[in-house]
Amino acid sequence: MAAPRARYRTGLTDSSRWDGFAFRPDDIVVSTPSKCGTTWAQMICALLVIGTPELPAPLTALSPWLDMRLRPIEEVRATLDRQTHRRVIKTHTPLDGLPAAPGVTYVVVGRDPRDVAVSMSHHRANLDGSVLARLFAVAGPAQEGTRPPRPSDPRLRVLQWIDQDLRETVWHLADAWSRRDDSQVVLLHYADLSRNLAGQMRLVAARLGVDVPESRWPELVRAATFGDMRQRAGQLAPDEGLGLFSDNGRFFRSGSSGQWRQLLTEADEAHYQRRLAALTPADLRHWLHHGGGA
Repeated sequence: MAAPRARYRTGLTDSSRWDGFAFRPDDIVVSTPSKCGTTWAQMICALLVIGTPELPAPLTALSPWLDMRLRPIEEVRATLDRQTHRRVIKTHTPLDGLPAAPGVTYVVVGRDPRDVAVSMSHHRANLDGSVLARLFAVAGPAQEGTRPPRPSDPRLRVLQWIDQDLRETVWHLADAWSRRDDSQVVLLHYADLSRNLAGQMRLVAARLGVDVPESRWPELVRAATFGDMRQRAGQLAPDEGLGLFSDNGRFFRSGSSGQWRQLLTEADEAHYQRRLAALTPADLRHWLHHGGGA
C-alpha cells in the first residue's frame, strides 16, 4: 500500500485517526464499505482469534471502530493497547487511506451494491437521531455537505443511494480488487460467505495463519451464522456502547441477498447498470454481483 495516504472524512469517520497508530505485526484490519458485511467479518476473525464461540466481551469491545469520530481516539487506542490477544480492528476506510504496516492483514468484504443500498435504507432508519445529534454536538458536525432529505418511499431511497453513494462503495471495493493478489489483503464476498460459510472461514483461517482444531470447526461456524448472530444482537451489533440504534435486533434484520428485486423496476435496474458500468470494468462488475472471483 503506497504512500501518500488518501484522506477520508465523511459521516461518522475520519481516517486521520489512524495517524501514528502503533500496529502490532499480527494485527487484523477489517476494512469494508458500510453494509457489505463488516460485522460478519469481524465476528469470523474474532471467533478464529479467540477460538471459542463464546466471546469474552461484546464484539465492539473486542474489535473497536478506530476511525469512528464519536468516541475519543485516546479511548479507542487505550482499549486496543490493553488487549493481549491478537487484535481485530474495524474501519470503513478504503485501503489507500490506511497506513501500510508489515505483517498486518487487511480483510475486505464486497457485496452486490444493490443489496448494499437496500440494507443501508433499513440501517439509516434504525439509527437514533437524538443520540447522534447529542454525540455530534461533542465530536463536531459530520461535514458531509448538503444532502437532500431521505425519501419516505423505500424504492426512492435505494435510487437515491445509487445516485449519491454508489461511487464511494465501488471505489473502496475497486481499490481492494486491484490488490487481491497482495499477500496482506484477504478479499471476501458476501455471496461466497452466504453460500459456503465453513469453506470461507477455513480460507480466512489459512490466510491469518490460525490453526483451528478440527473438532472446533462446527461450533465456530455455527456461531458465525446469521441466525446465531441475530440471537446475540445485544453482544454483536456495532453500537459502540453509545446507543446508536433504536433496536439492536433490527441491525440483523435479514442476511439474504437479492432484496433489491422487490423494489427496482426494469428502468431502475437499467439506470443502475449504466451507473456501475461507468465506474467499473466488466470483471469487477461480475465479482460485485456474483462473488467467486478472487
